[in-house]
Amino acid sequence: MAVERKVYSIKELNGYIRMKLDSDVVLSDVWIRGEISNFTHHSSGHMYFTLKDESSRIKSIMFASHNQRLPFVPKEGARVIARGNVTVYERDGQYQFYATQMQPDGIGSLYLAYEQLKSKLEQEGLFAAERKRPLPRFPKCIGVVTSPTGAAVRDIVITLQRRFPQVPIVIYPVLVQGKGAAPAIVKAIKTLNAMGEADVLIVGRGGGSLEELWAFNEEEVARAIYQSAIPVISAVGHETDFTIADFVADLRAATPTAAAELAVPHAGELAAQLRQQQNRLRQSLLRRSQRGGERLASLQRSLALVGPRRYLTQHTQRLDMLRQRLSGAAEARLSRARERQTVLQHSLQRFNPRDGVLAARQRTEGMRRELLSAMQARLQDKRSRFVAEMRHLDALSPLKVMSRGYSLVYDQEEQHLIKSLKEVELGDLVVIKLNDGQLDCQVRGMKEDAKDDGKGNGTGF
Repeated sequence: MAVERKVYSIKELNGYIRMKLDSDVVLSDVWIRGEISNFTHHSSGHMYFTLKDESSRIKSIMFASHNQRLPFVPKEGARVIARGNVTVYERDGQYQFYATQMQPDGIGSLYLAYEQLKSKLEQEGLFAAERKRPLPRFPKCIGVVTSPTGAAVRDIVITLQRRFPQVPIVIYPVLVQGKGAAPAIVKAIKTLNAMGEADVLIVGRGGGSLEELWAFNEEEVARAIYQSAIPVISAVGHETDFTIADFVADLRAATPTAAAELAVPHAGELAAQLRQQQNRLRQSLLRRSQRGGERLASLQRSLALVGPRRYLTQHTQRLDMLRQRLSGAAEARLSRARERQTVLQHSLQRFNPRDGVLAARQRTEGMRRELLSAMQARLQDKRSRFVAEMRHLDALSPLKVMSRGYSLVYDQEEQHLIKSLKEVELGDLVVIKLNDGQLDCQVRGMKEDAKDDGKGNGTGF
């Protein structure tokens, strides 16, 4: 028996290949190095190009949403390192590289390691803004982790002493480049945390190349800064240099000097602010004292203090006048209330409900008698009509007819009144009802009466 094989369409096959490529761990996030050729920057913003090396090539595309953030302008023949994924363009059935990041080649493996560690730590939340802590406004001690011989330590110390000379400085000397730099920086951060003297840490060095700054891109340094209980200011390199430590630190300074300026307030500025506040307080007190003096002088010139007896006399006279006016107003109001009460009493007497109730009772009694008389007359009329109807019904009763010698003939079941010979046959049993009883009979013979000829010659009852 032949085995039935599934036949795929081209679209189904390309879709299956694309699914396989998209699910591959390596191809879904891969870095490649190559030279740009056939470069086209489309009007839509997308970039179409080919990446090639000495022995192979791959068609590539970088969408506008990604190439807008490129730190350089790709050109024909440029060597680059690109990050992206490999998948199949189903319509043409060819696989191609979709770039999401791109850098000029030459930085090499260090840049790849930098980007990979940065992505990893960012996903873990080490760069999250909500975990960064504010610096104390007036620190009690500054811890500095840097090289003891570089220009960075001098810049930091000079700036701190110039701005806030009373703050003590604890310098922990470390290597800032080379193989042992990262462990030394980690140890310094942990030691200063264990000492508990400093409430701000400045971790940094002067500028340099990516290789020279690499100690501050190590994962162990980043995690030490993240785990520090003391807020950390990162002061690595110059303004354009960014390291992993800059992203993890609570605050990033462009230079070591800027870090020192961010760590402490300026004592001279504080003193100037204090003097300004003192002057404002002094002026406020002077204005308040002046207003108090003016008010006191006004009170001293007032009538109440110059001649208190005369002042009281005027108020006594006014009080007497008000008392008289109050007494007169009260009497007038009482008089009006009494007059209104008298009017209301007269109105109540005129509309006394007793007279109304008596008249209503009389009307009710008259209407009751009229209603009783009407009911008796109507009852008598109904009785008379009832008697007349009874007499009429009695006259029409078949019993009256039967009492005169007539009878009624029914079938055997007494269900049907027989009115014609056609309703019975010979031998039928019938019931004859008389005035005083009934007869059970059998039809033995039948004789039909002659019909009326219209001239009154017919026989019958």
